[in-house]
Amino acid sequence: RIEMIVRTGLALALLACACSAHAVTADELIAKNVAARGGMDKLSAIKTLKMQGQLIAGGGFKLAWTEFLKRPDKVRDEASVQGLTQVRAWDGRRGWSIQPFGGRKDPIPMSADDARELAEEADMDGALVNASAKGNVVTYLGTEDVDGTDAYKLQVKLKDGNTLVVYLDPDAYLPIREIARRTKRGTPEVTQTDYGDYEQVDGVYFPFAITTGPKGGDDNSKLQISIDKAQANVPVEDSVFAFPASAAKGSK
Repeated sequence: RIEMIVRTGLALALLACACSAHAVTADELIAKNVAARGGMDKLSAIKTLKMQGQLIAGGGFKLAWTEFLKRPDKVRDEASVQGLTQVRAWDGRRGWSIQPFGGRKDPIPMSADDARELAEEADMDGALVNASAKGNVVTYLGTEDVDGTDAYKLQVKLKDGNTLVVYLDPDAYLPIREIARRTKRGTPEVTQTDYGDYEQVDGVYFPFAITTGPKGGDDNSKLQISIDKAQANVPVEDSVFAFPASAAKGSK
């Protein structure tokens, strides 16, 4: 009987070692994510990206939506309806916006917190790709149920101080949900973004359906983006992202 107990204990120990040896790591999941998206070569080959579609705000309010991205860290998005266009832009150094729906038609500088969030969006590849080089720290937190999918859970501590939790589909290794924890004007803020309808653009998969809003919020607090068209490597001048020169002169 003692011999049986010893053998059983040894077998369990060996099984535990085997499981430990094959335990998934953050680096392995990042590598699978990069491969699933199309591979590093194809990701790096996309220097600019233009996406067009529709933005649906709470209550079903629809706007035409366009976003431009340019390496290494530039982004501009526009939302238009009835001749009015809201603009948000990050030129790699500072953020600015035009908010006509709030009664402001002239460009204004963004607050530091809003600019920091927009700078995160300017990362075309996402926080997982080349995470260490970007100063991001990624930790594997196991799995968690996401609407019936046992997703891999990765925590990303960003260089800017904010934190993301990225959930990867266990089969496709593409993000299906992201929880962002940020501080805005001294108040903690938690945002949930769901991704779906992945399609290829020049060999790289991007989500064409995005829903975002406060975690736990109702449908009226969410924004939905439905992308109809995406083009890679279209010519986009740096001036598209820069604070308009006329506005800069007027503010002096």
